[in-house]
Amino acid sequence: MNKMSLKWLSLLLLLQLTCYFSSGRCGKVLVWPMEYSHWINMKIILEELVSRGHEVTVLTSPAAVVVDVNKSSTIKFEIFPTSITKDYFDNFVKQFIEKWRHATKDSLWTHLLKIQNFFWKFSDIALKLCKDAILNKKFMTKLQESRFDVVLADPVIPCGELVAEILNIPLVYSLRFSPGYSIEKFGGKLPFPPSYVPVVMSELSDHMTFTERVKNMLYVVFLDFWFQTFNEKKWNQFYSEALGRPTTLFETMGKADMWLIRNYWDFDFPQILLLQEMEEFVQSAGEHGIVLFTLGSMISNMTEERANTIASAFAQIPQKVLWKYEGKKPDTLGPNTRLYKWIPQNDLLGHPQTKAFITHGGANGIFEAIYHGVPMVGIPLFADQPDNIAHMTVKGAAVRLDLDTVSRTDLVNALKQVINNPFYKENVMRLSTIQHDQPVKPLDRAVFWIEFVMRHKGAKHLRPAAHDLTWYQYHSLDVIGFLLACVATAAFALTRGCLFCCRKLANAGKKAKRE
Repeated sequence: MNKMSLKWLSLLLLLQLTCYFSSGRCGKVLVWPMEYSHWINMKIILEELVSRGHEVTVLTSPAAVVVDVNKSSTIKFEIFPTSITKDYFDNFVKQFIEKWRHATKDSLWTHLLKIQNFFWKFSDIALKLCKDAILNKKFMTKLQESRFDVVLADPVIPCGELVAEILNIPLVYSLRFSPGYSIEKFGGKLPFPPSYVPVVMSELSDHMTFTERVKNMLYVVFLDFWFQTFNEKKWNQFYSEALGRPTTLFETMGKADMWLIRNYWDFDFPQILLLQEMEEFVQSAGEHGIVLFTLGSMISNMTEERANTIASAFAQIPQKVLWKYEGKKPDTLGPNTRLYKWIPQNDLLGHPQTKAFITHGGANGIFEAIYHGVPMVGIPLFADQPDNIAHMTVKGAAVRLDLDTVSRTDLVNALKQVINNPFYKENVMRLSTIQHDQPVKPLDRAVFWIEFVMRHKGAKHLRPAAHDLTWYQYHSLDVIGFLLACVATAAFALTRGCLFCCRKLANAGKKAKRE
């Protein structure tokens, strides 16, 4: 055993002893993760749980792309076999992103119809992974014997809720969003009034005109009754077979004890620990500062023509540019631009030299930029990214461009606009002030609720009664029907009474005339 292994072993032992003698209780956390930026976000929570003495075990397979079992010595991994390969899954996701990116140029209706088929293919891959884990009796027996205290899952890839149900332990979700908020609405019974809550991916704001509210309502109806993120029929059938009783995917999701929604999410202050070469390059920018450019964890390449256009734009600005890029070096790359396969995004956004952030609009990057008060140039690609950038544009913290059509002049002008116009810096600083003004750090709050669920063996007392209502009770249709019936009965009785009185008066008048 080398010195590094002994060091980590000693640290883990110390944490466990600290937890044992403290008033708290160390727990065993089982994790069903999602890939890419979802994993990057969740891993921060897992590392904090480990630092507090909890034992964290992540369920993964050989198909995992970003969840790397060799990159963490403190988090445990349980690997279940599957016929899906890493290359197959990675290539499918790349095709999915490309399809989605081009579909965003259409109307939301056409966009959703085009990607419906890809969502169902993704659903089939997720279902295959779930079956490979659940139907592996040896694997599930091992999990049963490990006696975990809670399951932490990302519902974008279902199965964590089924694992929790089979193991009979509490479930905590970590979620950014689902298309049409279907998981949140039908699984979590969370309310999303269409009068002021815009459908995700619609790019509408919360201040809608009458026409926009009509449009939003039509989106809601379409997404609720037509579009399906998952092939629910297949999932419902498998969950019923696995549990030995009729059930559905959303019914099982509805048993979650806690939902951690990643909205206005920020983490601790970063430690600005840059590589020496990177730090020297940043400092050499002088008063002009730097521009940070990244398209996130899922996109690291683009066409040569696009790369050359962007590089030529960077060569015309006085700032130094750090660009996360893995493709062929652009011919037009200027001396003020450096290419990196990986960059410490949060640390660079927190650096006083950073003047602007060119981003694809992923949730993590948006919240980090807000936290550090860095104005943005948004180049959204797919999923919630156009929506996120639309929100930042409305709030005056960003300028939006299109990757496929942006010219050198467009990019140069956009950068000059967000860097030189104080309007953007003032707006993003206002948002930053709001985000900082919290009684508890979001990371501490997330960890608290996970530990809360472990301490109390669940959180059923926080579960909304909406889960126990039928659909017509949830929408108060029975009450509305009863009240309408009462009004109709009263109106009928009043009408009949009036007619009766009128007839009496008429008959009395006729009788008087005859006499």
